[in-house]
Amino acid sequence: NQAVNADAFVEFRVLGKGGFGEVCACQRRATGKMYANKRLNKKRLKKRKGYEAALVEKRILARVHSRFIVSLACAFQTKTDLCLVMTIMNGGDLRY
Repeated sequence: NQAVNADAFVEFRVLGKGGFGEVCACQRRATGKMYANKRLNKKRLKKRKGYEAALVEKRILARVHSRFIVSLACAFQTKTDLCLVMTIMNGGDLRY
């Protein structure tokens, strides 16, 4: 319930890349817990008209609580990116 920004996390390595941005492993400074940070580039979202899809994804992740689907821990924005911080799971992409 506290305000969160990019300074609250330490980023490690890139886990994957997509059309709007990338997913990085990150660690919360206050607790040491590991998360996946999905950074969506605002310019790409605007150019490809993906804002609505990003907001729908945020709403769905915030509501879903399943052990098979990642859940949203927090969301914030920087000057250039929209960031969705999610629980991290082993195994990677559903394709694999």
